[in-house]
Amino acid sequence: MDNVKVTLIGGPTLEIEVAGYRMLTDPTFDAPQVYHHPVAGPVIKTLGPSCTPEELGQIDLALASHEHIDNLDVSGRGFLTMVPLALTTTEAAAGFGDNVEGMDDYDVRRVELPDGRTMTITAVPAHHGPEGIWPVLGPVIGFVLQAESMPTIYISGDNSEVDIVSGIAERFPDIDIAVLFVGGAGFDVIADGACITLSNERALEAAKILGAKKVVPVHEDSWAHFRENVDEITKVFNEADLGELLVALRPGDSANIAF
Repeated sequence: MDNVKVTLIGGPTLEIEVAGYRMLTDPTFDAPQVYHHPVAGPVIKTLGPSCTPEELGQIDLALASHEHIDNLDVSGRGFLTMVPLALTTTEAAAGFGDNVEGMDDYDVRRVELPDGRTMTITAVPAHHGPEGIWPVLGPVIGFVLQAESMPTIYISGDNSEVDIVSGIAERFPDIDIAVLFVGGAGFDVIADGACITLSNERALEAAKILGAKKVVPVHEDSWAHFRENVDEITKVFNEADLGELLVALRPGDSANIAF
């Protein structure tokens, strides 16, 4: 089975390289600053990326779960215009050119890996917070990546709900690597501060439901509304005697995942 190299750029932005094919989740390359959201109010970026797009080099595919500023910032939007292919929600794709394709739940897109194998990318559901606030936060998707002799990879996007994970596990019972957007993100003015991404405890539950062999947590640094960090999720998994599942990264860190 292929090795998978993961490198955390920062926040939700993770480089995934498999069989010489380079992918990037939720591009965020802006410097630290304060943005304004019409509902949430100030949204504060506290740390810049560990590298620039130029330093990162050629990316074959970008997977943007949605277009919030902490998942697709100003520089990230520019980045999408330069990659050969980007996949995102149908709503987000409408603001870009032909290289950015929109997907709805369970749509499928196929790409060719450098060695001639075909990788299948399936868009999967994500609920960005509890029921009732989805119209405010808008649509989000996750992704499942599959190819012959390649670990199956699930990328959650900004999903906060474990029941969504259960549905995905039923359709894809052999998840090898789960990239979970965690951080327990939230704002006091949205759903009374309820988590709009996975909390650490929900991430642990999701990992168990998926039966994942490895878990890569992202979306837990670089923004003030990410309320849980890499040390805290490591503690939660260790206390459950599942610390060996976790591939815990800080911005700039890389890891090779082999099975």
